[in-house]
Amino acid sequence: MRIGLPKEIKNHEQRVGLTPDSVSELTRRGHSVLVETTAGAGIGASDDVYKAMGAEIAPNAAAVFEGSQMIVKVKEPQAVERAMLREDHTLFTYLHLAPDADQTKDLVNSGATCIAYETVTDNNNGLPLLAPMSKVAGRMSIQAAANYLQQPNGGCGKLIGGVPGVAPAKIVIIGGGVVGQHAAEMAIGLGGDVTILDRSNAVLDQCAARWGTSVKTIYSTSTALEEHVAAADVVVGAVLVTGATAPKLVSAAMVKGMRAGSVLVDVAIDQGGAFETSHATTHADPVYMVDDVVHYAVANMPGAVPLTSTYALNNATLPFMLALADMGPRAAMMANAHLRNGLNVIAGTVVEPHVASALGYDVADRDASIAKLTA
Repeated sequence: MRIGLPKEIKNHEQRVGLTPDSVSELTRRGHSVLVETTAGAGIGASDDVYKAMGAEIAPNAAAVFEGSQMIVKVKEPQAVERAMLREDHTLFTYLHLAPDADQTKDLVNSGATCIAYETVTDNNNGLPLLAPMSKVAGRMSIQAAANYLQQPNGGCGKLIGGVPGVAPAKIVIIGGGVVGQHAAEMAIGLGGDVTILDRSNAVLDQCAARWGTSVKTIYSTSTALEEHVAAADVVVGAVLVTGATAPKLVSAAMVKGMRAGSVLVDVAIDQGGAFETSHATTHADPVYMVDDVVHYAVANMPGAVPLTSTYALNNATLPFMLALADMGPRAAMMANAHLRNGLNVIAGTVVEPHVASALGYDVADRDASIAKLTA
């Protein structure tokens, strides 16, 4: 198979879809890899390093798209990239389509086979390709909160861990999944007063077993949310409904009732955000204020630590990439139900039910659509 690796062009996105080691794994199996020049600059991987692993270097993204069958990326294709997709392309990347009508329309119109990292599943009902970046984003959420609690950055001037004789900051984490648990790990490590809210008793039990009395676990009701958000110095939005738009759990009225200089970190922003007052920001301009509350809602948080993020992501995606390349998309998806669940758009139709419901598309049968692919 001919595999293409374009350079990421989203604002301050320095990750890359394939590490040099991943390229080596593909070329050793007889596949060709076309890498856009400087695609790996953000992780310190030069064109020469990629060439040493068997890749060919392309002068621009157009050449990559033109010469490839499968396009491997990190973030969702931007409009200029979507315009280069063809019906014979397989796109393998994060998509987050439910809150993104324009992207979904373009992917449908392209006719391409579009597989989303974030809806690939595993035997434990987990999301193995989303988890690495959820871990990074969860940990970064507390780093961001610590920074923006500082008064020169708009915060109230609190240190997360306090000092002897001065109380620590109150950290409220909405959602106890992968993002929430990694946020809690960092917040507890810094000495914060940490509360996790979730609607799964199993998740709350897991958090309690992991940290004991170092964390408070609360079943999430509307009343509990209102109470804990009002008292918080930091609120981390860490909710996820696989493939769907994130629920708006914190209303504008709740934000208005928070103390001035509190910080909201919306890790769910890729799926539309967990706060009613959220809108996506960038690493170039990461925060804004609503009712004197700092909002941090960068849509590609892990892009700020591309070395850690790229290698963590490739550790998870490589087996699926090898299967797609070795077997072809049709056979690979028919053989693996978890990879099959990653398929969101194919041949001008939407096959992911949450995306179809959110954006008003008829949902096509996933298995039948795959069966129609050219082997």
